Amino acid sequence: MKTALLAEYRKFTSTRMWWILLIGLIAYLGFVGLAMAFSLTAGTDELDATTLAGAPLARSIYALISPIGYVFPLVIGSLAVTAEFRHKTITASLLVEPRRGVLLGAKLLAGIPMGLIYGVTATATVVIAAAPLLAWRGDGAFLTDGATVEVIVFSVIVMALWLMMGVAIGSVLSNQVAAIIVLLAFTQFVEPIARVALAEFDSTSSVAKFLPGAAADGIIGSSFYSSAGSGTAIELLSRPAGAAMMVAYIVALALIGRFTTFKRDIS
Repeated sequence: MKTALLAEYRKFTSTRMWWILLIGLIAYLGFVGLAMAFSLTAGTDELDATTLAGAPLARSIYALISPIGYVFPLVIGSLAVTAEFRHKTITASLLVEPRRGVLLGAKLLAGIPMGLIYGVTATATVVIAAAPLLAWRGDGAFLTDGATVEVIVFSVIVMALWLMMGVAIGSVLSNQVAAIIVLLAFTQFVEPIARVALAEFDSTSSVAKFLPGAAADGIIGSSFYSSAGSGTAIELLSRPAGAAMMVAYIVALALIGRFTTFKRDIS
């Protein structure tokens, strides 16, 4: 297993795609963090009951890392599997490690350090972009506040879980183009709309917190959706429940991939 883990981690870092996506993540989150901090502190003297301010506002902006940036670790995680099928290197990988469950498990676990790299970089980018504006135009950056520090730390951990989920999704959708299209559609349209729409109705509001993005926000302990100003309360799972939900998604998808894609004959 150790040899397989090392080999899979080297596959992550042996191509240019991981740092190209990392640069894209920095540019994207830096701009969004700056824009959100500026816009949400522009009307601080006209607050109403649905508007966040102070430490909750700072935490919601720092928590942008997951709902805005999670597409990047999902994509790089999916490429760990789909690129092998696209370039036919999966045959060589299985010759070296014929135990398919071990190979898939190694891909999942090798994604953790890469996910942490994405998490640290994403967190630092948002904080560096937003904190000065929050301190200047808002009520403060609150970087020494205990709850805010927890949001930042767990944001890093969540990015590692997203990358693992990307690997699991890639094991289900081995076609690279199809996987990327599905990930882009889900992260940019389907889940954001579903979270807001489900939360609008009492009969479905309890369902919204079990969506993957909402579960991730539960781990972080803050949600940017709470600052949307719509008056709709976005309920989150507790941190342990959110973590359990994320792990359940990863395990379920990986099992589907193991007994579908990784069960077929590969030549």
